[in-house]
Amino acid sequence: MSFPRYEAYKDSGLERLGVTPDPWRIVSTKRVATFVYGDALPHDARDEDGDVPVYGSNGSFGYHNTPNTEAPAILIGRKGSCGALNWTDVPSFGIDTVYFIDSRCTHVHLRWLYWALHILGLETMSQDTGVPGLARELAYSTKLPLPSPSEQHAIAAFLDYQTAKIDALVDEQQRLIALLKEKRQAVISHAVTNGLDPNAPMKDSGVEWLGEVPAHWRLERAKRFFRFVKRQDRADLPVLSVYRDFGVIEKSSRDDNINKTPEDLSLYQTVIPGDLVINKMKAWQGSLGVSTLRGITSPDYAVFSSEHVERPAFLNYMLRCKLLPPLYKAISNGIRPDQWRIEPDKFLHLIFVLPSYDEQRAIVEFLDRETAKIDALVAEAETATALLQERRSALISAAVTGKIDVRGLAPIQAEAA
Repeated sequence: MSFPRYEAYKDSGLERLGVTPDPWRIVSTKRVATFVYGDALPHDARDEDGDVPVYGSNGSFGYHNTPNTEAPAILIGRKGSCGALNWTDVPSFGIDTVYFIDSRCTHVHLRWLYWALHILGLETMSQDTGVPGLARELAYSTKLPLPSPSEQHAIAAFLDYQTAKIDALVDEQQRLIALLKEKRQAVISHAVTNGLDPNAPMKDSGVEWLGEVPAHWRLERAKRFFRFVKRQDRADLPVLSVYRDFGVIEKSSRDDNINKTPEDLSLYQTVIPGDLVINKMKAWQGSLGVSTLRGITSPDYAVFSSEHVERPAFLNYMLRCKLLPPLYKAISNGIRPDQWRIEPDKFLHLIFVLPSYDEQRAIVEFLDRETAKIDALVAEAETATALLQERRSALISAAVTGKIDVRGLAPIQAEAA
């Protein structure tokens, strides 16, 4: 869909803004908004009787009794999620990891300002003060194109309408991805515990998490397959990491791992193909896998050498199926979920079920084929989501910088809806 443009433009003098509509002014953010510090988190912020949302850097996370913002208000991540933007339509409590802006802090249309702040690049304006934080003075000095009050209302209405449509499509794609991933896990779990023959005689395994299994399959303890090892002899190899969704992969293949690799890798453990690698702190989330790679991994992980003649790919599917994380959680120790640790000796006493070697091969071939189909559908949905989000960002930028003229469009859209 194409949108009209303004009749006349002028050079804004700023490369990132390009040209802007001729009547618009270019002003510093400080001219139109004051970023107010949130307050320290009260001791009763999670009071069940409270009715005021409490906002941290990532959004609402609890309730309190007393607001410190009027409604509506913009909340901006100050610490942690630097530059993250949130909006609230009700009086709220912003804690000291956020800035907030309400009607007391600006003379412009607040909803327009919310959209205008999206083009500042706030997420890049961090200052390292122990915990990275938003550099408020840098944000203040960054320029914004300022339209007339009537145009601010039109831009806000237009973007509210258009982004709501895009967000609904994104939500659909996210639901599809979730369903596909759930189906993937269900297919794996069924295959590694029931096999591929629906007519195979079944027996009670005697193991609570397994239930019935094919009568000719055998039960074995994990110590039958693996031995806990601690090799620290190859600091020159690639660094490996363990992901809940991917198993054992090269750490450099992902850009979403916030854990920094130290310069001294002498304590890192050597991993060879066939080894089982477990993130002891996150095993209860499913962060483990049988490696197909040679490399080194964190000294805090548990590495087990292969002591079997089974198919590693089958063991990888089995150990990572959705039925196992609750079992890993049950044998982990800790006070809080993020501190639960699985110990190697407890893992080695777990009981698993195994088909014959030929059946393992057939199951692996089946799962490789079926999961590849599902993964392709997930990739399509993720690509569609990325394109929608790119369009959303482009539309916000175009409207806020005046590359499109949205005056009169929002009312027409509202009637069409």
